[in-house]
Amino acid sequence: MSNLNSSSIKDIKFIEIKHLNGPNRWTYYPALEATVDIGELEDFPSDKIPSFYERLSEWLPSLIEHRCSYEERGGFLRRVKEGTWPCHILEHVTLELQNIAGMRGGFGRARETSVRGVYKVAVSAWHAEITRAAMYLARELILAAMNFQQSPHPFYDVDSAIKHLRDLVDSLWLGPSTACIVDAAVARNIPTIRIIGKGNLVQLGYGARCRHIWTAETDRTPAIAESISRDKDLTKALLQSCGVPVPEGHIVESAEAAWEAANDIGMPVVVKPCDGNHGRGVFIELSRREEIESAYHIALEEGTGVLVERYIAGTEHRLLIVGGRLIAATRGDSVSVIGDGASTITELIESQINSDPRRGTTENHPLNLIRLDSAAQMEIAHQGYQSDSIVPAGIKVLIQRNGNHAFDVTDQVHPATASIASLAARVIGLDIAGIDLVTSDISRPLSEQGGAIVEVNAGPSLLMHIKPAVGAPRPVGEAIVDHLFPNQDNGCIPIVGITGTYGKTTVAYLVSKLLILSSKKTGLACSDGLYLDYRKIDSNDSANWAAANRVLMNPTVEAAVFENGFDVLLNEGLAYDSCQVGVVTNVDPAHHFGRDGIETLKQVFDVLRTQVDVVAPTAAVIDNVEKDVELPISAAVLNAKEEMLIEMAELCHGEVIFFSTEPDLAVITQHCTHGTGSTQGKRAVILRNDLITLVADSFELPLIKLTEISSDTGVYSIQDIENVLAAVGTAWALGIEPELIQTGIKTFGFSQKEYKPENQNLPTGLQTQGIKL
Repeated sequence: MSNLNSSSIKDIKFIEIKHLNGPNRWTYYPALEATVDIGELEDFPSDKIPSFYERLSEWLPSLIEHRCSYEERGGFLRRVKEGTWPCHILEHVTLELQNIAGMRGGFGRARETSVRGVYKVAVSAWHAEITRAAMYLARELILAAMNFQQSPHPFYDVDSAIKHLRDLVDSLWLGPSTACIVDAAVARNIPTIRIIGKGNLVQLGYGARCRHIWTAETDRTPAIAESISRDKDLTKALLQSCGVPVPEGHIVESAEAAWEAANDIGMPVVVKPCDGNHGRGVFIELSRREEIESAYHIALEEGTGVLVERYIAGTEHRLLIVGGRLIAATRGDSVSVIGDGASTITELIESQINSDPRRGTTENHPLNLIRLDSAAQMEIAHQGYQSDSIVPAGIKVLIQRNGNHAFDVTDQVHPATASIASLAARVIGLDIAGIDLVTSDISRPLSEQGGAIVEVNAGPSLLMHIKPAVGAPRPVGEAIVDHLFPNQDNGCIPIVGITGTYGKTTVAYLVSKLLILSSKKTGLACSDGLYLDYRKIDSNDSANWAAANRVLMNPTVEAAVFENGFDVLLNEGLAYDSCQVGVVTNVDPAHHFGRDGIETLKQVFDVLRTQVDVVAPTAAVIDNVEKDVELPISAAVLNAKEEMLIEMAELCHGEVIFFSTEPDLAVITQHCTHGTGSTQGKRAVILRNDLITLVADSFELPLIKLTEISSDTGVYSIQDIENVLAAVGTAWALGIEPELIQTGIKTFGFSQKEYKPENQNLPTGLQTQGIKL
């Protein structure tokens, strides 16, 4: 092998990059697939590039955690030292840059194509733009580490690259409150759909079983309750009427009125906006007129009015109530500096407070940086200081009262206090509420110490409970998901996905009509258009990810049927995480060769198997079904005459139902006797003596004669019959009664005009047993 020649041009070029939105041939999750040309670098594995290993491991030391094919810590770097190719390195570096920037996910693959030096690289991609940026930055880092120009001190600004990615994550990805709920939903196998590419509005579940969240608000959070919570005076009045302890207070319209109200209530007092949030413009324990009047003007800037209320001695606490239950509680903490006789207050804040590594501006920092804002300046002025004052040695200066609520006290909350907080949330009408209360000792009832509830917040931040500075994180995301989906409901509706080479549209059409007959409002996305029950709502080709996603977002849809062509599986990915029934009608490999580098039977298999891979385990389907009805199962419905599909059956997590016009095929006999697949389903749909017949174990139930099925032309092909068999098997798997299937097939026939099958016709009534295409 030749040595690396710095005079020649060596590069890593992206030929194409595409985002696969859902399950695909690489993984069950969204992925970015890049076609990459490494050119001359095909001749230079990493062990042939001087100092490459050292530079890469120095710039990204966290790569030590990548196990790679050795399945041990440091496995990937071992591969780099022994020699591996740039696309394999590109895969790992892309993933690591994403991980450092805060994006979860660790799937990656790099595979050669038939063209020398050209590879397919696939990596986890929860957000296409972020992962694309990570991949480009990974390319730059790798090329810099290769040091083509032979610089004596090659350099790559890793920190700048990571900062760029973190900025993208902050602006494009879910906020921490939303993300913890989404993660909890995914752990429960509840599907999630981000409504738009940017923002925190997320759908959990599909169709008629879906729910929505927006940060820490849900579709059960009433707008009236949210409006009440913003009106502090109204909130207090409602709470007080129900016996909830609140501080006395008055709305004021001028600085002078604020001072008068303070005198009426009795000093010290709190001055705050009537409709503010996040603690902005709140000033506590004020007694002097100039403080109160100054606080009035600042508070007015944060809201539409100002409230003066009695000061409650103690520490502020935040109690998170979800569905009427206390889920988490945190305590606020005061922030002070201690003088050294030489430094100003501003300098002391930086050296004594902001130097704490727990403080920062990202979600990875449970404590905020302290700034001398107007509230802090008032606080130190109250003690006789200014920002440039030098504090004598040993003197403590309070900078901020009740700062970050980052100290978990959930296990210390007295049951009576938890009960009052729950009552406060119910009085206002919030399903999720952040209850702010002030008390000296959270482990004692409020009534014993004059404590009171000072605010009720809609859409409370969850970060303080997810990443407290002190104490254990609390499962707030899980609590919210359990609130929205009780009793282990997974938010799924019956979904049927249909792929194959021919007949997909006809099978999809028949299945959707059988579901409609079974009284389910059904969405159908196929190449003929987009349907809602019998109404066509889009005449464009809808056998694609976008149309299927529209169906799943429709809150009226109770069942969904999707046609998924080979190109959709290859270039877009599926719109759903899992389905109840996956159908593969047939396989003509030659029809798929030449599409995006597909050249082998194995590649065709890998693409089509996606539909079988996503068939949910039967237990997952059972979870969302009423327990007093016959339970449907999950299944793959497969053509028994296709050797590739017989092999594919072994991949199914549910039952396998074969269909065939040749009833005595060995696979049918073996399947119905011994079972095939992980659940030993032992069912098949066959054509025997011109009768479509249901086979369960060794029992056969004749369903309908071919001559009883409606046909526009009076003739039908073997493929026509196979389409009907596939539809019957799918309906059977969905738990539709045989009598209803029989009625539906008689009514809708072999095909409709717009669903013309592609193959030759046979005369009606001709025996089809043993006839092959």
